[in-house]
Amino acid sequence: MPRTAAGTAFAAVIGLMISVLGPSAGDAEAAPAGIRVDNGRVYESNGNEFVMRGVNHAHTWYPDRTGSIADIAAKGANTVRVVLSNGDRWTRTSAAQVSSLIDRCKANKVICVLEVHDTTGYGEDGAATSLDRAADYRISVKSALKGQEDYVVVNIGNEPFGNTGYGAWTDATRSAIGRLRGAGLRHALMVDAPNWGQDWSPTMRNNAASVFASDPDRNTIFSIHMYGVYDTAAEVQSYLNHFVSNRLPLVVGEFGDQHSDGNPDEDAIMATAQSLGIGYLGWSWSGNGGGVEYLDMVNGFDAGSLTHWGNRFFNGADGIAATSERATVYGSGGGGTGGGTAPNGYPYCVDGGSSDPDGDGWGWENNRSCVVRGSSADR
Repeated sequence: MPRTAAGTAFAAVIGLMISVLGPSAGDAEAAPAGIRVDNGRVYESNGNEFVMRGVNHAHTWYPDRTGSIADIAAKGANTVRVVLSNGDRWTRTSAAQVSSLIDRCKANKVICVLEVHDTTGYGEDGAATSLDRAADYRISVKSALKGQEDYVVVNIGNEPFGNTGYGAWTDATRSAIGRLRGAGLRHALMVDAPNWGQDWSPTMRNNAASVFASDPDRNTIFSIHMYGVYDTAAEVQSYLNHFVSNRLPLVVGEFGDQHSDGNPDEDAIMATAQSLGIGYLGWSWSGNGGGVEYLDMVNGFDAGSLTHWGNRFFNGADGIAATSERATVYGSGGGGTGGGTAPNGYPYCVDGGSSDPDGDGWGWENNRSCVVRGSSADR
């Protein structure tokens, strides 16, 4: 039967609605549970917008330092990005260990971003492994991940391409996303940029929309690492604003206050992320080596010994103390030390345990009593 003009117009409208809104409820699975993306923002399952304010922790190299998660939380962070290994380069993080790490994150009321570090610099670093191998690992430990969608973001692979062969990033990332969804993992996913995470090419920026659309759950967050490539406010603002303007979810998954490849503008990174409502995760708590020890936030894993970078990150302008808010999945006990209060109504101590020399959980700052997060006084 020939189409009428009206029928053709109606079909065009319906087609446009489907392309914008996605398939109907009858044609698609239910919306993913847990942390999710909507219109370029990150939300908890209850609809509360969640802005990551967190710290990277090098678990795979320091597996005996799991107490660092509690120390990071006590500083007011609402997220910890945890370094794991699939066993290709470092000792494999088992499913039981993944479960234990998630339990520690939950006990300390932080969201866990779990990343596989073995992919770092693939294509340029001959020891690096592929995103496909990282996806294999995720599927092998899915028993530890299933049911944790409210608390866990699956960061598929750290800095998955170096400066060689990075043109394959788009297809490799789509493939990894598809494999994880096909295996039944419905968590929010996080994907790192190529070019050692800094996307100078700019491969991720130019292909983010198509990668996002390839996720059947539309629940993928992009992660840019900002080091020497981002040494001016203009570069920082241009990159972050592109994603916000295009309603694509983005976090700054790593950054520092200096680096061997240049001097990142950490003030602009933190200020711009705050003004745009974008998450950031600083690198890193402690244990850096190979000439980048200046990236440690505390000396020797001692929560009471902040470095210059750590003090800037936690206590400076637009830092954790001023901007972090706890995920509401953990209740209404407040977020970070800035604007956050303990359940007993007292503010949290900005500098954690160093405000509490006698160890009773109480401190004194700004002419006010404060409590150390996670202490017996935090009730």
